[in-house]
Amino acid sequence: MSEPTPNLPVPRGEVVPVDDGAIGGEDLAALGRAVKALEHQTFAMRIANTIGRQLGTIAHLIPGPVRGLVDKAAEKAIAAALDVAVGSLPRTAPRDTRRLHKAAAAVSGAAGGLFGMSSLPVELPLSTIIILRSIADIARQSGEDIADPATALACLEVFALGAHERDDTFVESGYFAVRGVLAKAVSEAAKFVAQNTAVEAGSPVLVRLITQIGTRFGLVVSQKVAAQAVPILGAAGGAAVNYAFAEHFQSLASAHFVVRRLERTYGKDTVRAEYERLLAGGSTAAYA
Repeated sequence: MSEPTPNLPVPRGEVVPVDDGAIGGEDLAALGRAVKALEHQTFAMRIANTIGRQLGTIAHLIPGPVRGLVDKAAEKAIAAALDVAVGSLPRTAPRDTRRLHKAAAAVSGAAGGLFGMSSLPVELPLSTIIILRSIADIARQSGEDIADPATALACLEVFALGAHERDDTFVESGYFAVRGVLAKAVSEAAKFVAQNTAVEAGSPVLVRLITQIGTRFGLVVSQKVAAQAVPILGAAGGAAVNYAFAEHFQSLASAHFVVRRLERTYGKDTVRAEYERLLAGGSTAAYA
């Protein structure tokens, strides 16, 4: 049996040939929507309507020491989410809980709006875990087995997606590029989790994954912090920002697991080729 093709980065704009009609109908429409969500919709765009200004500029104004605190909080949040991902995600979910989780994240975000940076080390892990549980529900609805460590870590992987606003920070920022960068760390972590009944986030193999995901997650968190720092927002604004924060990652998760579902049906090479064709052709508007 041949080894599956790894998700190696494909240069932006380079189209991989694909047979016409390889993916069609609703599957093609779903892939088009996934491309749009993963490549063209950012947290900055989502939150701009909430605070009425561009987040990219505001995030750059965060002082260096504060940015350091944000990065540490982001890694702490991913470590907490990892503990949940490999230890306590429920294997079944009776219904779609996305709205419930967004509301819960909004409540936790109200503290961020009221107390500012001082609440971040507590609020961020809490809201991240809430969002992770919603991501797991989305994965289940896409036919994923949450009992599989690789799937649980694919849920965690969502927090590394969508950090396109400051693409000077990472050379590779497209969806498949990020998956390629994380592939080895995710694979090693999944193997480690499968082989060990007691898993600690401090294990070197897991620390590598936490760091890689946390660094990218921190870019979006810095924009969340910048939005919640706008003086006129207060607690209500903080809740609105966190609601948008949860909605952003739920959208990425839905797209991520659509791609994975199609990969199981058509094969990784076929799906990636069609994805790159849609991305290069700019033809995702038809799949709104």
